[in-house]
Amino acid sequence: MRDGLKIALLAVTLLTTAALALAPPAAAQDTITRTQADQILEELRRMRLLLERLAAPPSPGGRQSAVSEHVTVGAGTMPALGRSDAPLTIVEFTDYQCPFCQRFHLTTFNELVRNYVDTGRVRYVSRDLPLPMHEHAKSAAQAARCAGEQTKFWEMRHALIANANRLGDERYTALARELNLDESRFQACVTSQKYVDEIQRDMADAYAAGVTATPSFVIGRASGNNVEGVRVTGALPYAVFEAKIKELLAGR
Repeated sequence: MRDGLKIALLAVTLLTTAALALAPPAAAQDTITRTQADQILEELRRMRLLLERLAAPPSPGGRQSAVSEHVTVGAGTMPALGRSDAPLTIVEFTDYQCPFCQRFHLTTFNELVRNYVDTGRVRYVSRDLPLPMHEHAKSAAQAARCAGEQTKFWEMRHALIANANRLGDERYTALARELNLDESRFQACVTSQKYVDEIQRDMADAYAAGVTATPSFVIGRASGNNVEGVRVTGALPYAVFEAKIKELLAGR
């Protein structure tokens, strides 16, 4: 695992260098704006710092967990999308402040829901993995769960991810108002920190399954509250997920 982290660190370093070289000038009107380029660069820098810490030699007596493509995770406690008896389940570990999660959500996620969740072949589950470099990720996870108390988890989840670069207490209040939530009840829930333990359990389960980056997914078959399948990491194109889903549906 340590070697894998060092390789990931090298990859992030190379990506950062390439991004710096390709970042558009302030006046450029290209497919990526200067602000977007700066956000991606900042995210890569944060990832590099995190990977440097993870790749450091372990302390004496420390234990490293084996990482396998085939993993088992729980389905968590949040509402799922799709049929409970769907042949496959996707568990996503997400960070609401992560721009890569936002990219996945605004592109691939919609196609997956339309083609596999809405057709009854996939159940979709969301779990939390707030990364340490994102100061609002945990509070956003709390806000999503609080909206779930008023049956608006998925609506709030979408709104939070769409506003990944503007999160904070004022934004949560504004989104609650847009979703017609009982604001006083929502605010009481957010400030109570009542879901801290559940969020910590999501994080612990993610790390136990070798998941350390967002978005990450486990795609497989459910047995009770557990999902046994393959781990997929990154905001990958829809075609990658479709190929893996078709392979698993075919029983391979």
